[in-house]
Amino acid sequence: MEKYNLEELRYPIGKYKIPSPISEDQLSEWISILEHLPQRLSNMVSGLSETQLNTPYRPQGWSVRQLVHHISDSHHHSYIRFKWALTEDNPIIKPYFEKEWSNLFDAKIAPIQMSLNHLSAVHAKLVYLLKGLSQEDLQRKFTHPDGNEESTLKENIGRYAWHGTHHLTHIENLINREGW
Repeated sequence: MEKYNLEELRYPIGKYKIPSPISEDQLSEWISILEHLPQRLSNMVSGLSETQLNTPYRPQGWSVRQLVHHISDSHHHSYIRFKWALTEDNPIIKPYFEKEWSNLFDAKIAPIQMSLNHLSAVHAKLVYLLKGLSQEDLQRKFTHPDGNEESTLKENIGRYAWHGTHHLTHIENLINREGW
């Protein structure tokens, strides 16, 4: 691999920044990104070989396979967090150790189709839910125990639109760099 700026490889679209205010157009764009993410990801990775799937997107980074499984795991957690915030008063969510999850055998060797199917189902449910939320619902909150950071559901929609795009761009950039 040629010399690349590690920070640019890690954050190819930059770090997530919450816009203020979050407009209706922005919210609609984020929901659209979430709606189309599973198909975009599937289209991008379905033709890759086992060797390509096991290639890290950057030095000391996750493989494409691990990224696909991570996106599925992470967005599953996000869906649950939306449900908690809608049914509890500012719940403290349970974090998960994503780095440890990515080192489990399933993330390293399982067929990606399992996570592509899972992501498609989770996003179908998530997008359906998001499209039905009221302005009051969108202001509901949960608290992440790392730093006691509160997040509104509106902010979390943006966070996960960014998250999916962030990892999709990791894979896309690798494909382009390698000429696949």
